[in-house]
Order: sequence, then structure tokens, then C-alpha cells
Amino acid sequence: MPIEVLMPALSPTMEEGTLAKWLVKEGDTVASGDILAEIETDKATMEFEAVEEGTIGKILVEAGTDGVKVNTPIAVLLEDGESTDDIAKTGKVAPEAAKADAGEKAAPAGGSAEPAPARSVAPPAPGDDGKRIFASPLARRIAAEKGLDLAQIKGSGPHGRIVKADVEEARPSTKPTTAPAAEKPAAASAPATGSSADQVAKMFDGRGYEEVKLDGMRRTVAARLTEAKQTIPHFYLRREVTLDALMKFRADLNRQLEPRGVKLSVNDFIIKASAMALQAVPDCNAVWAGDRILRLQPSDVAVAVAVEGGLFTPVLKDAHLKSLSALSAEMKDLATRARNRKLAPHEYVGGSMAISNLGMFGIENFDAVINPPHGSILAVGAGLKKPVVGKDGELTVATVMSMTLSVDHRVIDGALGADFLKEVVTYLENPVTMLA
Repeated sequence: MPIEVLMPALSPTMEEGTLAKWLVKEGDTVASGDILAEIETDKATMEFEAVEEGTIGKILVEAGTDGVKVNTPIAVLLEDGESTDDIAKTGKVAPEAAKADAGEKAAPAGGSAEPAPARSVAPPAPGDDGKRIFASPLARRIAAEKGLDLAQIKGSGPHGRIVKADVEEARPSTKPTTAPAAEKPAAASAPATGSSADQVAKMFDGRGYEEVKLDGMRRTVAARLTEAKQTIPHFYLRREVTLDALMKFRADLNRQLEPRGVKLSVNDFIIKASAMALQAVPDCNAVWAGDRILRLQPSDVAVAVAVEGGLFTPVLKDAHLKSLSALSAEMKDLATRARNRKLAPHEYVGGSMAISNLGMFGIENFDAVINPPHGSILAVGAGLKKPVVGKDGELTVATVMSMTLSVDHRVIDGALGADFLKEVVTYLENPVTMLA
């Protein structure tokens, strides 16, 4: 039976993507592991591999098509002995409909025939609880033939993926095998401005302008940040930190680390201080999960990295356990690969908080928008020479840096956020304690 090749979910947050390039053509024979296409997500361009062998019978979505929703058929794979005539017989999605609207499911060929069950080559299907079920196409076919509910089967494959052996050993249950239809996620799109694109354009009739098409990253940034400001009850806590002790300590360490080619940045210290502060105030090491709070044990800290057309937030996992030099090397690697759009999804998903540092651009202070489901984000400004009152009341000059903690009030209350920010300041003003 012809197999529908579906648009894969290449990251946990992916809802749609751009089919950037086909690396095969109709009539080509492919084997498991062959690269079929390049797909642009909101974060990166990734290769899409075949997981079954066969012949490319039909390409349903042309290269360059954007806004292709996850689980949309993009091609049809023919098994041995099948021809393109078999595609119409099984009621597979019509190529013309898929190309006309890459995001919507097309009607079966002929209109009245009941379509055969689609066999997905990559994306997992939703289970009864709305969570995705990761299973190989062969495992899905065997499960359907045996009347098994994949949601009740524990996978033994990589990352819990259900494989052939798992379904062969499983027994049918009395629970219905048809999972309830998952609610269709809303497509990531630009936020509503109150006026249509045409209405806004009319305001600028006669004025020169260039229309910039939104790519996947910019659409997602716009949608997620609009969601964040509309749904997250932000409040803001501000502190200043004196950096003189840290600057001296950093200079001494860098001299000693120079033979190893290591050069620590102020941002490396901020990451470490934030990670240790999450351990000191564990109630702040938490995220919002819809109807509950998840309190995390490790300190996984995300760091905003500006890239062309948007930003990434790669996550430094177990940052409280890593040395400053290890954090520095990892951050440099993540930032470089982020700018080259080479990060894997697991490298920019997770974390309980984020750090956004615009001090290097001369920004003195700012308020950052929380990146859901994080409980907070720390906005870091530039370190500037300022007059300050010393411990003995004397007027002196010190390097002072402004920090603003944006907090999700559903997760963290004011006093708790203040305790966390106090710990961050304490570590930065006494940097040697980060080595203990």
C-alpha cells in the first residue's frame, strides 16, 4: 500500500515549516536513512531522512513552499510492485490540493471513497493524553493490524521510541484503539495589529517602502512573544551590582588560563551565578505547565543569542555543576552553531530561566520578555563607571551593572524573586565563591 510521507515535527515546538529543497525526484528509489529533503523550521534548516524504502511516486508539496503544517502529506512512497495508479486507488491526498494549500488536509481522490489509513514515515501521532507517541512506521502498521493502542505500549527504542519488537510482544487491550482527535494547534503567525495588511499599506500610499516577507523564525518569534505578553503576568525586579571585584578576579583568571586558550567573559560569570542562585533558591527553578508548576532539580540556563532575522536561546544544562571554563567553551560553541543555524532541537529547548545580555551593545538597562514556559528572564545591561557611596560613606567611583529580572507571577512571587536576585548579586560581587 502506498505510504504517505508526512511533514515531520523536527522540534517539540514545531507546528509548520518550509520545504526548502527536495533532494529526490519522482521515480527515485530510496532506502531507510536516505535524505529526502531539507526542511526549514523556525530555528534551523534540517535534513529529513526516509525511514522506509520504496520509490517516490508523487511529490505533493513543491520545494520552496512555506507554512507546511506538521503531519501534512508532502509525498507518496510506493512499495515494491506498486505504481502511481495505486495512489488514486487508495484515496491518497491529491497533489494539486496539497500544493494549493500546504497547510490543509486535502479531500480524498474521487470525493466519495473512504481514504485508507495514512502511514507516517516520520512524525509521531498524538496519544490519548494529547502527547505525541514516537513509533516506527512498521510498529504503527503492526499495531493497527493487531488492534493495539500505542499509548499503552512502552517503547524500547531510542528516547522511548516504539519499535517492531515492542508491538509484537504486546497484547491487545479492551481500550479503544482510536485516539481522540488532538486539538489542531494554531499556526504560528504574525500578531494581529488591529488593521489588515492592506489597510496598513494604504496609510503609506505614495511613500517608498519595501515589503519584507516573514520567514519561519520571525513568524514564531512574533507569535510566541505576543502570546507571552498577553498571557504571562510579568512583573519586574531591578538591582545594581558592583563589578570591580569580578573584573579584577576575571583578569587574574584569564592570565592564568591564557596558556590553555581560555578567555572568560563577564557573561560566563553571570551564567554561573544564575545557575548557583537557582540552587540556592530552588523555588525559583521552576516553569509554568498550564495547570501546575514544574520545579526542576538541575540548573538548566538558557542564553539569548542574536542571529540574523531573530534569536535562539540555547540551553546550558547542569550549569551549576560546570566550571567557568567549561561554561565558556560550551557557550561559544552553542552561539557559533546558533548563528549558523546548526543547533539540534534538544539544544534550545528547556531551561527554567533565560539570560539576555545587551550590555555589549551599550544598553544600560531594559526589560526582557519571558520565553514560555520559563519562570523568569534576566536582562543584563552594560557595566558603567558611576559615582557610588562607599561602605564608610565616602564618595568613590565603581563599575556598576544594572540587571532586571522579569518574573512570571504565576510561578514566582515578589519576595521569592527578590531572594533569587540577591543571590545572583552576592555571587557576582564575591566571585571567588563560585569556585567553591
